[in-house]
Parts: sequence; C-alpha cells; structure tokens
Amino acid sequence: MKKRIYLCFILFSSISLGIITSSSVMAQQDAQFTQYMYNGLFYNPAYAGQKSGYRFSALHRSQWLGYSTSTGQGGAPTTQLLTASGRIPTMNFGWGLSFTNDDIGPTTNQDINLSLAYHRKLRRGTLSLGVFGGVFSSTIKYDEIDVVNPDPSIPMGGDESQMSANFGAGLLYETTKYYVGLSSRHINEPTFDFGNGAFDNQLNNHSYLQVGYRISTFAQVTFDPSILVKSVGFNNFSYDVSVIATHNDRISGGLAYRGEESLSVLFGYQLLRDRSLRLGYAFDLVVGGNEAKAPSSHEFMLSYNLPSVTRKVQKIIQRTPRFRY
Repeated sequence: MKKRIYLCFILFSSISLGIITSSSVMAQQDAQFTQYMYNGLFYNPAYAGQKSGYRFSALHRSQWLGYSTSTGQGGAPTTQLLTASGRIPTMNFGWGLSFTNDDIGPTTNQDINLSLAYHRKLRRGTLSLGVFGGVFSSTIKYDEIDVVNPDPSIPMGGDESQMSANFGAGLLYETTKYYVGLSSRHINEPTFDFGNGAFDNQLNNHSYLQVGYRISTFAQVTFDPSILVKSVGFNNFSYDVSVIATHNDRISGGLAYRGEESLSVLFGYQLLRDRSLRLGYAFDLVVGGNEAKAPSSHEFMLSYNLPSVTRKVQKIIQRTPRFRY
C-alpha cells in the first residue's frame, strides 16, 4: 500500500510535467511557467534587485483546463506566483521575496522564500550571485484519494500538512545583448513523511540553466530567443524554448515549445507612459500525453516596475551687482 500511494503521487506529478523515463519514475516537483522569461526570481535568486527600482509581479496558471480524474473529481494543476524585488540603496545588494501556491490533484504545495543577491560590474555586463532561504509546506487532502485497499496507516479523511526549511543558490551574468543563469533549488532536499510514516515525499534538488539573447532590428523590433533547461537530481532533463518579438518596447508576441509536452503562444502589452505596467498572457496547446491531460492551459501575468526616486539638486546661478554664485 505504501508503494502504491507513493507511486500514484509521483506518476501524477510526472505526467503533469512530462518527465518520465523507462528505467525510473522521477518528476519535477516545482511549478512550471510558460512565461518563464519574465519570472527569473522564481528560478534564480541572483535576479533579486538586479535592476534599479522595485519590481512586483503576480501570475496565475490554469493547466489542463477542464481536466477531471476518473472518479469525476478535479485535479488539474493550478498555480499562483507572487514576487517582489528591489535594490538596497547605495549598495550592490538586492533583495527578493517570492510566494508560490501549487495545487495538483490531492496535494497542495506552498513555499515562501527570501532572496539576497550581490551584483558587480564585470567587463561589459553584470555578474550576480544570489542565495535564498525559506519554508516549503506540503499538504495532502486524504478525502480526494481513491484507495482501493484501505490501509490502517493511511488516514481515510482530513488533511495533513508539514513544513520544512528550503534553500537555494544561483549566479547570473547579463549584458545588453545576452544573459546566462545557473541555479539550484531545494539544495537540502527536505523530506515530508505522511500517513503515520506510511510513505514519504522527498523534495528533490532541482537545477536550472537559463540562456537568452537579444536581437535588435532597424524597425524598432527586437527578438528575444531563450531557453530554460530543467534537471531533477541531474538524472532527468526537460526544456522550454521560446522566441519573443517586441515592437517599440510596448507590444510583444511569440512562440514557445515545452519538450514533448506543449506548444505555446505568448502575448504582452506594456501600459502607462513609462511602460512600467505589463500585462501578459500565454496559451498552451498540449501535444504530448493527451490521453492523460486536457488539451489547453492558460497563464495570466501582471507586473509593475516602480523606478527608484532620486533627488537631483541643480545649482542655480544668481547674479547681483557685486557677486556671482
């Protein structure tokens, strides 16, 4: 019974992210986002306060809209992400705060992390080093588990939640033309022991590689190809690749592909005179594993950049018959 329930949880997570191998069953336990290129802080703490001013973002993702399990219950993954970051005044340090809520089947995972990053000019770019620490909470809703052979060690109702410390680190190098980032989440690999010790759920170490490049053209259009490579315990790999076109730094659109899982269309529009408010939307069309998924996913994002306020004192020349200042 222990192995059966544990395998069901792993399989559900594996199907959702398309990372299943023939030799072993492992899954990426982190939430996934189609608009990953705008949510660097989730993957890498080195993004904390990388640019001047303050940055805030909110994202909601509904994956496999309309999906229902064989028992008639829901279970489609839904995710919310909130982030905030800024630069510490007169210092090369930045801070970041992120909160994630990820519902998938009978499980709910929440984590809140505080990031600290150091930024230093290096040649034509900026090298950033970051770390984060926080709390990861996992909850199982036993009422939503369909047990074939009841086991006394597995509760038949109610919820069970556990929390554990969570740590990560990353580095990032960015210029006006390209960026390269490497990060690792859940370095301490916390373990959650549910059902009176009947089964456990270890949060595996996740590693991310982000690479992007900016291509400028004469028609006020820029192209930003990027790739996100994801690894779980350095044994299973998946990737997202995208190309975003932006006109006049206001209207953007692009295409993305998640390996063996989905094709995506992305749209964005920047509002206000200083283009500080951005609306983003992504639509995923599932092309792999259709027998266990609904065909579409939707992702909405809102971000706001608050520029830092600087006071500039201008010296005014005052003329008098005798003196000039």
